[in-house]
Formats: sequence, C-alpha cells, structure tokens
Amino acid sequence: METILSIETTTTNCSVSLSYQGETFALLEDNSKEYSHAERLHVFIERILAENNLKATQLGAISVSKGPGSYTGLRIGVSAAKGLCFALGKPLISVSTLEALAHQVKIDEGVIIPMLDARRLEVYSAVFDEKYNEIRAVEAQILEADSFNNYLEKGPVYFIGNGVDKSKTIIQHKNANFIENKLPSANEMSLIAYHKYKKNDIEDVAYFEPFYLKDFIALKPKSK
Repeated sequence: METILSIETTTTNCSVSLSYQGETFALLEDNSKEYSHAERLHVFIERILAENNLKATQLGAISVSKGPGSYTGLRIGVSAAKGLCFALGKPLISVSTLEALAHQVKIDEGVIIPMLDARRLEVYSAVFDEKYNEIRAVEAQILEADSFNNYLEKGPVYFIGNGVDKSKTIIQHKNANFIENKLPSANEMSLIAYHKYKKNDIEDVAYFEPFYLKDFIALKPKSK
C-alpha cells in the first residue's frame, strides 16, 4: 500500500491526513488556538482510519512534520509517529514544516517565505522559489525593517505562517505580500512524503529527533 498517514503538530493546528500516491483523500484538523494535541492527536488518528475503512496495518508509511515549531507540539507528534512505526513495522518519513507550509502558496514568480512565530520579534523562516526549491535554509532570526530586503528588491515576496502577524507590522515594502491566517497542515505534507517514500528517504525510527532549531528554554516560575 502507498497510503501514507501524515501528522502535523508544530503549531496550534492539530492535523492528520491520509494520502495515496501523493494526493490527500482525507484530512482532520483542529486549530482551536490552543495546544490540544495531547488530547486530540490519537483520537484523530483512530477516527481518520475508521472513517476511511482502513486498518493501521494497511498503511505504507507514517510521515511527521519535523519542525521547527513548538517544542511540546513537536515532541507529541514525533512520539506518536515513532510509536506507530515501532508497533506496525512501518517506515518513518520526516517532512520539513516550512517546506510543507510553502506549498500552500502557488506563484509564477518571486519567492515564498514561510515563517513561524518564535519568541518576541523572532521567527523561524526559510526561502523557497516558485517550484519549492529551498534557496535559503531554515534560520531563527530577529525581524527588522530591512529583513529579507535582498529578496524584496528583486520581486514579489509571499510571506505565510503565524509569523506574518508580527512581520507585517515591521516589514513595509511594496513587494511584500502577507498571506494571513495560515498554519502548517498535514494536507500539504502528502506530496512531499510520497516523493520521499518512493526514494526510500526514510528515518531511523530509533534515533530520529525533531528539528528544534533552538534549545528548549524552560521558564522559571515566578516567585510568590
């Protein structure tokens, strides 16, 4: 079977999909603005399989959004994916969160900059061309008025993701296009995961870890 279950939990959107040969045929997600992945993810997985008359053993592979993103969200998604792979003996495929997010934008020219909100004025971002080739790797960066000017001066730039809310107040350029209210989804993981599946581009289930980009920083509790 070439049916792939994809899991996306890097932001507030808890999202799972089923796809066949790169095309999504079932999608369940909840963006309730709160991190509900611990409660909803396994329920969603069981539900999407049941609603499509599939058993987990019939899956060809499990794909998971590898980050960057929420530390807790990444842990939950990757743990669930690895657990399924161990139990079912299925291959694990990792998908770049920002690459999948970029696939929500269709353009003929210019570049796509998916960005996820980090702390304060910081975002996680990468840059892709109109064919989704990565032309600048993932970075954590502080937003400034001249951020991405080297791309903005050359043509249209399309920003997408929950980092848009802060970037649109800082970046004022005629070539900047802000696509609002979009989050990573398991829907766009399907085609990427299928291409990796066909090339046997899979992860070592025992040793795979999410791409956090930065170390997790636990906040100290406030003194009483």
